[in-house]
Amino acid sequence: MESPFRANILKGKVALVTGGGSGIGFEISVQLGKHGASVAIMGRRKHVLDSAVDVLRSHGIPAIGLEGDVRREDDAARTVESTFKHFGRLDILVNAAAGNFLVPAQDLSPNGFRTVIDIDSIGTFIMCHEALKYLKKGGLGKDPSTGGTIINITATLHYGATWYQIHASAAKAAIDSITRSLALEWGEDHGILINGIAPGAIEDTAGVSKLAPEEVLSKIKEKPLYSFGEKWDIAMAALYLASDAGKFVNGTVLVVDGGQWLSTPRLLSKDAVRQLSRRQETRSRVSPTGLPKSKL
Repeated sequence: MESPFRANILKGKVALVTGGGSGIGFEISVQLGKHGASVAIMGRRKHVLDSAVDVLRSHGIPAIGLEGDVRREDDAARTVESTFKHFGRLDILVNAAAGNFLVPAQDLSPNGFRTVIDIDSIGTFIMCHEALKYLKKGGLGKDPSTGGTIINITATLHYGATWYQIHASAAKAAIDSITRSLALEWGEDHGILINGIAPGAIEDTAGVSKLAPEEVLSKIKEKPLYSFGEKWDIAMAALYLASDAGKFVNGTVLVVDGGQWLSTPRLLSKDAVRQLSRRQETRSRVSPTGLPKSKL
């Protein structure tokens, strides 16, 4: 789809995207680049990074790939520093690296739980912490009056409860808390805008292929409200938050799921509700409810 944003809204900006070699992270990288930003992508698999960088450059986007694990402080520090050395500044950090898998809680090992927490929540904090000196107003390569932007990719899993994803739900809840707390502290102290994006079910992503078997997908697609989004939808939300359009948005989590998280099972059809309503109205007129039955 054609972007509704001007092609130069991020001109001169530099973005670092963790998990930027594939999935939602890659689409965010593409759209940031198409709208004027230079892009560094971070990931653990060199061949994925190399392929992604080739695609970015084919679009005329200045791009580099940097191997690293967000769970390792030295990797995070090296990646942020390499981005700065290559492009001369850092304006936007997108934390899109994530881990997840389906497992009943009773079968989940503490190590499996810890791994997802480490990648999602601790990794997000590590990257934010290492990027602070480059993103804060007056920081390295920054104007003294303007700070940068952090966008944390989260989810809606923890808004209620989710089957077989206790580890990911806990990790995403932590990311939302990190987002709000850093927005409060670093927004006031350093002029940095920090927000989250909570995607719903997005087509052609590892999240859907790993977490929704075909028998589940077929049931989901029967319900109009559960239509799948596109990676483009999440990238457009990131563009909004990274551009001047989002200059007064801080500490929020933008849900981009078509309203899925609001949905509960429909117990009655609309026609059945109308019939029931008319029947109940007639009955209440004949025999009002709630009146005292005692003759005293």
